Amino acid sequence: MDIVVADQLPVEFISRIISLTTPRDACISSTVCPIFKLAADSNSVWEKFLPSDYEQIISNLVSDSSLVTSLSKKDLYFQLCHNPIIINNGAMSFSLEKESGKRCYMAAARALCIAWGIHQSIGNGLLYQSQNNAFHQQFRDYQFLKL
Repeated sequence: MDIVVADQLPVEFISRIISLTTPRDACISSTVCPIFKLAADSNSVWEKFLPSDYEQIISNLVSDSSLVTSLSKKDLYFQLCHNPIIINNGAMSFSLEKESGKRCYMAAARALCIAWGIHQSIGNGLLYQSQNNAFHQQFRDYQFLKL
């Protein structure tokens, strides 16, 4: 049986394999050898770690989106991890959780309508509803905070 050396594999093949892992694994694999670094840093890998609708989310930026759109996919990923962006006319912020790439939305307090409520099956708590239509599209209309 022949042993395959990493340098003999096509970069696209290695990139495809790395894209099936996690952002953390991609960073670790980039330290293996130069060909793995090239593969792990490719846009095709990091685009898999970004949300499928990241372009739509960025289009809702309050500030100029040209800075974010000019970055490589890897740099964009880490930009969204370390620096939440303000979207939907300042009503929300969006970021990514660094290790998993999970979405993190934070709604501004002014985008919420908060009132005391009693729910028969849960008891006393806070009932809040977003005033923002985009928030409604992403999440359920009502949330219940048990106190």
